[in-house]
Amino acid sequence: MSNPTFLAMYQQLIANPSVSALDDSLNMSNRPVIDLLASWCENLGFNVEITELENAPGKFNLLAKRGQGHGGLMLAGHTDTVPFDDSRWNFNPFKLEQHDNRLYGLGSIDMKGFFAFALDAIKALDEQGAVQTQPLLILATADEETTMAGAQQVAKHSNLKPARCIIGEPTDMTPVYTHKGHMSSAIRVIGRSGHSSDPERGLNAIEIMHKVIAKLLHLKEELKNKYSLSDFAIPYPTLNLGHIHGGDNANRICGCCELHIDLRPLPGLSIKELQALLLDAVAPLNAQYPNSVCVIDLHDPIPAFSGKTDSALVKLAEQISQSKAVAVNYCTEAPFIQQLGCETIVMGPGSIEQAHQPDEYLAIEKIAPAQQQIRQLINELCFS
Repeated sequence: MSNPTFLAMYQQLIANPSVSALDDSLNMSNRPVIDLLASWCENLGFNVEITELENAPGKFNLLAKRGQGHGGLMLAGHTDTVPFDDSRWNFNPFKLEQHDNRLYGLGSIDMKGFFAFALDAIKALDEQGAVQTQPLLILATADEETTMAGAQQVAKHSNLKPARCIIGEPTDMTPVYTHKGHMSSAIRVIGRSGHSSDPERGLNAIEIMHKVIAKLLHLKEELKNKYSLSDFAIPYPTLNLGHIHGGDNANRICGCCELHIDLRPLPGLSIKELQALLLDAVAPLNAQYPNSVCVIDLHDPIPAFSGKTDSALVKLAEQISQSKAVAVNYCTEAPFIQQLGCETIVMGPGSIEQAHQPDEYLAIEKIAPAQQQIRQLINELCFS
């Protein structure tokens, strides 16, 4: 059986919702997307392995392989999307719609659409009579948008040893050789509630949090002044105060206040070091108000990804894309895939500016150039 056309694959991928979210009411299984990819890979002669995630029942990874032995090329991506706000979309998120030379749909560039590009490229090479000389693998993961549990499980695979990997996140086909990490933490202050008319009988968590924020802002400046890599447009680690909630009534001393922060470490700044800096920042307040401030990871921290600009894969990607490899501030599954021992880059169709946005779209004029470049990369690495 032959696979659907490029656009038909795109349509079917978008039509099968696969939202991942920490909120159980929004979280979905990605199995329908995995089953689609499995059938299309099998049609192209791949052997397919589907694995349920150990820490996320109902979520699945797919690993498809064509060819024998280790080495070769792995084309990787995630099957999940972020949640969406229906009121902010002008199009049906689950219907691929063409309008004003754009293809709209949730996951059109971040990043279910990449699988249509990859499978269509392999089909085209087969139809041209190209002879495969190296193993070719397709990896489709779950829960990249939340915990990256899928990629973390793949990193433990005992018999997966590709030589190279291309992760098809939306980079406008510009190769990415390094990126920052991601760490989200909750700072929770436990005070002692009471009536507002007698402040001395309580301990106001909001007032303590005010002091916590002062310490964090000092840490923010310390990170900016102490660490720097000129590869990045924003050359220092960032710290963002993203969400705060505390108290329940104006006439009640606040007994609990919680602040959520986001940190983006540079390559070379380890997660353990950053966690230690955060704990050191709040330590004086725990000394002043014993055991009142705690730091909690909101998810497993994602380390930074560090590749080399002179690797053979980067040089080939630069040659084919006619674009110099870059460093980016967002993070991907690359640090986990890299643990397999393979040269790794991030490079795929679509713009990161559209990721996580209402009316996510792929510009139609970018389809043919991306198809050609992806086909050329696969040909050079597995068929030539």
